[in-house]
Amino acid sequence: MFSYFLTPCILSSIVIHPDSAPPSYIMEQLISLYTTTYGTAPYKIDQLPKAGSNRTYYRLYDSTGNSVIGVTGTSQDENIAFITLAKHFATQQIAVPKVIAASADGLHYIQQDLGSCSLYDTLKGGRENNGEYNEHEQALLINTIKELPKIQFHGAQGINWNVCYPIAEYDSTAILFDLNYFKYCFLKATGIEFHEMKLENDLQAFTHDLMQCCNTGIETFMYRDFQARNIMLGEDGTPYFIDFQGGRKGPFYYDLASFLWQASAKYSDTLREKLAHEYYSALKQYTDVPEEKVFNEHLKLFALFRTLQVLGAYGFRGYFERKQYFINSIPPAIKNLRKLLNENNFPYPYLTELLKSMTELPQFAEEGNAASQPDLVKGTNPSPSKYDGQGPLVVRVFSFSYKKGIPEDESGNGGGYVFDCRSTHNPGRYEPYKKLTGLDQPVIRFLEEDGEITHFLKDIYSLADRHVERYIERGFTSLMFAFGCTGGQHRSVYSAQHLAEHIHHKFGIKVIICHREQGISCTLQ
Repeated sequence: MFSYFLTPCILSSIVIHPDSAPPSYIMEQLISLYTTTYGTAPYKIDQLPKAGSNRTYYRLYDSTGNSVIGVTGTSQDENIAFITLAKHFATQQIAVPKVIAASADGLHYIQQDLGSCSLYDTLKGGRENNGEYNEHEQALLINTIKELPKIQFHGAQGINWNVCYPIAEYDSTAILFDLNYFKYCFLKATGIEFHEMKLENDLQAFTHDLMQCCNTGIETFMYRDFQARNIMLGEDGTPYFIDFQGGRKGPFYYDLASFLWQASAKYSDTLREKLAHEYYSALKQYTDVPEEKVFNEHLKLFALFRTLQVLGAYGFRGYFERKQYFINSIPPAIKNLRKLLNENNFPYPYLTELLKSMTELPQFAEEGNAASQPDLVKGTNPSPSKYDGQGPLVVRVFSFSYKKGIPEDESGNGGGYVFDCRSTHNPGRYEPYKKLTGLDQPVIRFLEEDGEITHFLKDIYSLADRHVERYIERGFTSLMFAFGCTGGQHRSVYSAQHLAEHIHHKFGIKVIICHREQGISCTLQ
């Protein structure tokens, strides 16, 4: 968590442990929006841990401890989708966070703070008990699943579908896109061979059957990413829906499958059947439903589809973007897929046999968990390393003063890259910046407007990316970067912080930052 204590509109100090330092203009925009809304600048700002999206979240406090959530995102259309949908759902009496204020361009907004208690976090005990959820946990799940039809059906009433991002309706084109996403980002990455046309024929048949399930004649809102992480619990246990900005018109089966077959949830067959029945019973209040046997057959089709879509996402974010969180998510998703294939007779013979063969690949063996290694991409299998099997890569990034010597490498590997920042313009030569550091907003603005430091780091990012990728492929566990300047206060601190954040964001690995001369140490993970 990155915390700031503010004097009016000025970042004065940084405390606690930062995950990442946002660009100064982002902070300025959020502070300005907050100040316009409440008549005063926030007293403190905490940057919240990043998830898988391109949005960044901050908790903004007033002097009494009351808080709201500030959000900034790179996609204007996506932000506008959330803002518009949230306001619409609120008119339908659906439990969503209230949007309090938004910037004119839609890139920044402030919403109600629902706290930090997600359904996923609350269910931790059941997950750690191998899917054995107690009565209280099951009650929370049932309460949540019974609320799902409300946002799907009431939420769809009077909605402006054109605002949905990136598409207004989930149709056959969107289904085939997700199936091909799986084919190219996951299936091909495993190295398994297959017949393109036979697979394409089954994917077309699969798409046709999914579309037949959608033809209910009633418009429904498809949440798209309905899972326990996207449900916040109020003090009374009321479930609040968040992260619905990717929703669009689509089949209600998809959301139920997304929830029940969430790979990390470890729901037992009995619990999954119980929750499906609770949803089915609640659904009757909103629409005519097929008999429960037919309903469950349709649901299993969407469970298979959702599992393939998820694996496609894990493949891209894990195998290609090298983000460890998504690589770690692959084994439980494969386990779900294996179980679905073994327990159901899907009418797609070639696809079914191909998927079964894929789940039996050595890297997906249940023992040994070889899928945790990112070298599953075809053609990247490295030669053995003496570090293999000793744990994931950890990167250490230092800032230091040359006057006090280069930092020692405590890993025992003899050190790594050392970069000299002294050729770049030094803000420490000017009185307004002498008592500040490269973590403070005025110094950040000085360095970025000057531009020398950003050109300096551009080449370093490229070099570091290649080095980190190769270390991950080789199974190495430790890598060190260090930035030195005259006092270890301005340029080196800025450079170390930004490289650390760059590596963490791109690869999703643990990065330890040490600003030696400032006595600041933190971990990004």
